[in-house]
Amino acid sequence: MDVTQAIDLRRAYRSLEPVVIAEDLIRDLAHHAQLAPSCNNNQPWRFVFVFAPAKLEEMKTALNSGNLWAHSASMMIAVFSRKEDDCVIKDREYHQFGCGLAAAFLILRATELGLVAHPIAGYSPKKTKEILGIPEDYQVIALIIVGKKALGLNPVLSEKQTAQEQTRPERFPFEKYVFLNGYSTPPSV
Repeated sequence: MDVTQAIDLRRAYRSLEPVVIAEDLIRDLAHHAQLAPSCNNNQPWRFVFVFAPAKLEEMKTALNSGNLWAHSASMMIAVFSRKEDDCVIKDREYHQFGCGLAAAFLILRATELGLVAHPIAGYSPKKTKEILGIPEDYQVIALIIVGKKALGLNPVLSEKQTAQEQTRPERFPFEKYVFLNGYSTPPSV
């Protein structure tokens, strides 16, 4: 599978079935995340890979009600960093950008391996830090829910989530997000 195929296949599925999580898989995903670019090669990202059943149960209490589907996760990955670990140029804090790149690399590698790696924002950062022992000065940027795509639909999905599960949500047209040589010049259609 090449990068284009991984990008095309990547989906934020919510209907998951269990998959075996081994340390080799964690090392593989972490290695690919580590290869992401970062400001001055600071590599500000940190990850906690949660796969022990008791710890996964505890992590469920950090999720909001819209993420009940994530209770089927075989693994949750906390992505976190702090601004002190990366470039800060005037008011630009690059640690979040670096974490986003590393998470994207990890997600694409998981896709290549036939897994679903679904990033979410619907969780309590405070509770996540408490459960995982993440120091207070770090910012939890995302949780990535990992499993294998199930053949059937998860019964806890809302109507909207069910629709998104069956058809890739529509993407903006090119002209809405691309500008040429300045914000006021959209590409010609």
